[in-house]
Amino acid sequence: METKETTAVAKPYDTVTNVATTLRKFTENKELILPDDYSIENALKSAWLILQETVDKDHKPVLQSCSPASITNALLDMAVQGLNPGKEQCYFIAYGSKLLCQRSYFGTMAVAHRVAGAKDIWAEVVYQDDKFEYTLSHGKKNITKHTQRVENIKEGNIIAAYCVVEFQSPNPSYTEIMTMEQIRKAWSKSKMNPDAPTSTHAMFAEEMCKRTVINRACKKLINSSSDSNLFLESFHRADDEQAEEEIAAEIAEKANKEVIDVDIGAGEITEGQIAEPIGARAPIPSIGVATPKSPPLEGGEKPKPKRDISKLLTLNDMLKACFIDFSMQPEQVYKELNVSSSNEVTQSPQDCYRQIAAVRGTNAPDF
Repeated sequence: METKETTAVAKPYDTVTNVATTLRKFTENKELILPDDYSIENALKSAWLILQETVDKDHKPVLQSCSPASITNALLDMAVQGLNPGKEQCYFIAYGSKLLCQRSYFGTMAVAHRVAGAKDIWAEVVYQDDKFEYTLSHGKKNITKHTQRVENIKEGNIIAAYCVVEFQSPNPSYTEIMTMEQIRKAWSKSKMNPDAPTSTHAMFAEEMCKRTVINRACKKLINSSSDSNLFLESFHRADDEQAEEEIAAEIAEKANKEVIDVDIGAGEITEGQIAEPIGARAPIPSIGVATPKSPPLEGGEKPKPKRDISKLLTLNDMLKACFIDFSMQPEQVYKELNVSSSNEVTQSPQDCYRQIAAVRGTNAPDF
């Protein structure tokens, strides 16, 4: 007789079998071309073993807490990109009831090797007082000189980073250069609070700079090299959905929780009401929103809330603020900013919020 545990595990395994069948159809119909050394079955078996031990933030197995459809899509995204979780080329992360396949730094490099024909990918950082020169020709960069002294290598001294991709064919190498300002703008999209002194970005700045410029170089090559719509759809899915799912999961988590209302004037902490539906301006805790009680203005008009935009350090902070202040979903924010996804955002989180607030006019909080 089957136990409940066996039944719970067997059902998702049927999903793995169905994914393998779907992928075989893709390859037979020439909709998907995978490298000769990539075994769909081996990658799916590796994913299956990892998924059995993967839990969400509440320590529940993702095979039970995530929807079957999202598990299927995550496995499809993994296989279509030719990734193997056993080689740490991707990770499975749960956002609420949705499972995503998140490509790693190693995974992006592996895809570039396969799709763009890259033979070698390497990166270096440029420190202040380094001798660094490069030429520009028809929009392409070529580094002609980079000399570095040991005494230049100091914390906080990085001014740029570059990545060079060499190809198997006689094609010239491709070079991507990013200034530290550009790198920090890319980091601002991270939920890991890169400005914190204890963050990975701060403690291992050199390695994180290299990873950032390598990711940008590889993505540009992959986008320009692949003619497979199926592949590109899977390649971009995790990047586009990650920020949106983080916000959606956090909103869902807070929707029915009690909140604490702090009355600074009385110096007391009292239990607040259950959070009201969005649109009722419930006092949901968020970064940069002032919660003290304020007296109503003359005529019964309520004062506008205050928004400290200096605390909007990441793209996710900005998206949360826009949801709370304007009830805007991420896709609405992107549309207002005239971009299609988070990858195209070049402004700082504070400037993005200012632009949205300017359009929203009288509905915008003071800041």
